[in-house]
This record gives sequence, structure tokens and C-alpha cells, in this order.
Amino acid sequence: MGQTQLLGLHNRTTAGKPEGSIRQSFQDSLVLDHLNLAKSIAARYSAHTHDLDDVRQVAYMGLIKAARGYDESKGVSFPAYAAPTIAGEVKRYLRDHCWVVRPPRTIQDVRRQVLARTEELTQALQRTPSPEEVAEDLNLEPCQVREALMAGTSKRPDSLDAPASDGRDGLQGTLSAFGCPTDRLEDVLALRNVIRELSPEDRHLLYRRYYREETQSTIAEALGMSQMQVSRKLSKILVSLQTQLLDEEAHLQDGTAP
Repeated sequence: MGQTQLLGLHNRTTAGKPEGSIRQSFQDSLVLDHLNLAKSIAARYSAHTHDLDDVRQVAYMGLIKAARGYDESKGVSFPAYAAPTIAGEVKRYLRDHCWVVRPPRTIQDVRRQVLARTEELTQALQRTPSPEEVAEDLNLEPCQVREALMAGTSKRPDSLDAPASDGRDGLQGTLSAFGCPTDRLEDVLALRNVIRELSPEDRHLLYRRYYREETQSTIAEALGMSQMQVSRKLSKILVSLQTQLLDEEAHLQDGTAP
């Protein structure tokens, strides 16, 4: 955004207000004289993780807002008055628009505290403090500090094509593919859902046979049944599960509700 465009935007935002040309000229001068202030604040908060041009536009809007509200008679210099206003606009923009996956507000607040205190401790200790040191200083649990720092990855996720630091395949290599342990995950979840609809007695029978891997003879002795009864009961349960799964698959293919 050039200076002409910026002033045009400023003039449009003040159009129709009872402000004389002298005050408008004064505000224009404030805006033009302090563009570098807005740029430096935008660069500080973008931290190379956001589109700097977008953040800079927001900083310019904060500068215009500060110019409109500044009262020289109160004895405060314009940079001292404008900096918090600009920073507030930038932080509000980053909070509301720059999370791909937005964590809870409490985690965002903790993250801001942790980042600010980490920078202060780094200067004091002449090294990067550990999460435990930051947690102790802020009276937080170390897990809260780690969670807050990890939340930063929600702003701009890593590319699937980015290589891993140790030279192995990147995230793309962790995706599900034919033959990997997760390729039948959908089937497992569907099976779990239909098992939940069985009676407690049938679920217990499946548990003993297929989870604990007990023999039919052992199950029959424990439940006071014959081995033949256990075999028939298991067959009936398995046929019922298979029928339900096939019915659900047919409904999904037809696009109809089961």
C-alpha cells in the first residue's frame, strides 16, 4: 500500500465527520511520518510465520486509528500513544485470522506469556531457557508450557513434502498406504460399532474367544455349556456381524440411510 493509497483510505474513513482540513492535514502528517513505526511493529509480530504484507496492512490501519484518536494536549508523544494501538490491532488480527487450527483461548494466552517471558529469560541467562525454567518462572506446569509452544504449529502446518531433519522421509511417508497398519482402519471402526450393538453375553463370548484367545473347550467349561453350543453360538454371532457390515456397505454405496 503506497502513501497515496494510505492517505486515500485515511480520508475515506474520516469522510463526513466534523473535522476541519487543518486537523485532517495534521493526521495525514502523523501517518506519513510514522510509517516506519507501523512497519517495525508488523515485522516484530509476523515473526516470519505469516504473510508480512497482510500484517503490515493491519499495522497501517492501527496507525490511522491512532492518528484519529491522538490528542497532543495530553502531553504524550505520538509514538508512545500509537505503538500500543498498532500492536493491539496486529495481535487481534493474528489471534483471529492466522490459526489454521485454532487452539482454545486459554492456550493462546499462555503461549503469549511463554514467548514473552522466554525472550526476557534468554537475555538474562544468555541462553535459551528450558520449558521447566519458564514454567517455574510463570508458576505453570511444564506440560502447559510445552502445550503452548506446540500450539504454534497450528498457525502454519508443515508441508507434507518437507524432508525430515534426520534425512528420512517427511510427513508424506507417514500417510496411509496399501499394506500399512492403518489401511483397514475404517473396517475396524465399522466392526467395533456393530459389536457394540450385541448383547452383553455375546460380547463377552467374543472377548474370551478372540481377545483372550481361549479355546472353545475352556469357554464351554467356564460358562457351563457344551463345546458344540459354544461353536454354534460363535458362528451365529459372526454371521450376524457379517450381515450387518455388508448391509451398511450396500447402503453407503447406494447413498441411502441404513
